[in-house]
Amino acid sequence: MAFSSRGLVLLTLGAAGLWAAFELRLDPRDLVPSDGGMVMARELFSRAWSPALAYEAADVPAGTRPLLLKALEAARLTVVFAAAAISLSLVCGGILGFFASTAWWVGDQTGGAKVGWSRHGVRPVVYGVARLIIALMRSVHELLWAVLLLAAFGLSQLSAVIAIAIPYSGTFAKVFSEMLDEAPRDSAVALRSAGASSSQIFLFGLLPRALPDMSAYAFYRFECALRSSAILGFFGYPTLGYYIAASFENLYYGEVWTYLYTLVLLVVVADWWSGALRRRLVLA
Repeated sequence: MAFSSRGLVLLTLGAAGLWAAFELRLDPRDLVPSDGGMVMARELFSRAWSPALAYEAADVPAGTRPLLLKALEAARLTVVFAAAAISLSLVCGGILGFFASTAWWVGDQTGGAKVGWSRHGVRPVVYGVARLIIALMRSVHELLWAVLLLAAFGLSQLSAVIAIAIPYSGTFAKVFSEMLDEAPRDSAVALRSAGASSSQIFLFGLLPRALPDMSAYAFYRFECALRSSAILGFFGYPTLGYYIAASFENLYYGEVWTYLYTLVLLVVVADWWSGALRRRLVLA
């Protein structure tokens, strides 16, 4: 019996996974920690049930904010970094996504002929350049962007925001362009038949059909940006990751879990908030 297309894809992925495992010589025994590692892991995870409510250091300078207030302040800064990065990436990703979509220049999708710049071959060139820029932005992870920007401009808030915004802009652009291209065309065809212009067809026929999915994806990426913002703390930015790393280095495992639970609570609240917005704005 011949394999279906889906079965062939799954078989190919399975074979690729086995080949990669043999190529990398993956051995489950490598996951068994040493005696010292086992002791550290036991101490770390034993504190998961009793996170610290106060500093574990013997000497705490006078005037130091309580631990829980510091965790909340770090969470606030984590949200601020994520919100700034998402706002910037939404603008850049939306513009690039427009130019990387064929919906704004291929008239055949709405039953009409190509108009404007497409007659001179300019629009396909813009489309190709936009796709290339998107690929370049998405090819480098935000952590590597953080390293590059940190080396170039030093430890600044703007560097952290841009480090997250660059790859997120590329991801937004790619996904938004695909959502625009895959949006139902019935409204666009009706507008074309009524004599609407290309811009009217895009703004009132295509964009409203893709906007619900685009909004839902933007909310999801904000949750991802929270985690990226926290991880940037390992580079010295004052987000939750900074305090997690500092507490871990000093073996203050109770404080580690305090900051970790703060991050978990932050993501849960963001998930609840984004879900409520999706139900109100997208499903209404």
